[in-house]
Amino acid sequence: MLRWFTVLFFLSFSLSSITGAQNIAARMEARYRSARTLQAAFLERYTENGRVVRTEAGMAYFRRPGKMRWEYQSPEKNLFLVDGKSAWFFVPADHTVTRVPAKQSTDWRTPLALLAGEMKVSRVCSRIEPAIDEKPESSDHVVLFCKVRGVGSEARKQGSQQPSLQSDASEAVFFEIAEDSGELVRVLVRQPGGVSVEFHFTDWQVDLPVDESLFHFRVPSGVAIVNGELPADDIKVNP
Repeated sequence: MLRWFTVLFFLSFSLSSITGAQNIAARMEARYRSARTLQAAFLERYTENGRVVRTEAGMAYFRRPGKMRWEYQSPEKNLFLVDGKSAWFFVPADHTVTRVPAKQSTDWRTPLALLAGEMKVSRVCSRIEPAIDEKPESSDHVVLFCKVRGVGSEARKQGSQQPSLQSDASEAVFFEIAEDSGELVRVLVRQPGGVSVEFHFTDWQVDLPVDESLFHFRVPSGVAIVNGELPADDIKVNP
């Protein structure tokens, strides 16, 4: 009898935790859903096997429906832009721009396009729950684990055992959110092989006047267009 009571207690606790995570995710959705434009300063950190190999910073802009612009300002200038149809990655020093259909881009900035869409976490995550091992940067923040839609489906088709939700066997996305306000503070993407990328956001601005032209890429004179996937050396994570 005691054993079954213990099982029921932990099941109830687990369901309560998941419900709490869903409520916090809904709070984040509500904070950004009504905005037509968003902008924020960001810091991006790329890590391999626990070692930070690249840190970049700049400004990110989002506009509904489905447009975003990432202006990298340090340590060097480059641009990642989604105009609703194509994703562009431009490195001025290379005099080339890579163009790929937005729906085919594997760059991990594209899930953040939910900020420029319907702002439904369920479009990216098949399940969301409290993170087990990932600690928040502040005591008033909560870290949520997102089971990315479609991840692991191929393995299940082949009859392999499904990995646990927060294992290192598949890609994982974590959202760090201010519990009271629902503000998005950090997004962490982890992959097999010890590769991860973090996006830290500060100074969120809502519905500031942002010219539509900011979300259209004009190819500068003398710059070559390369059609295809984003170069592996240039994307921040290679899913």
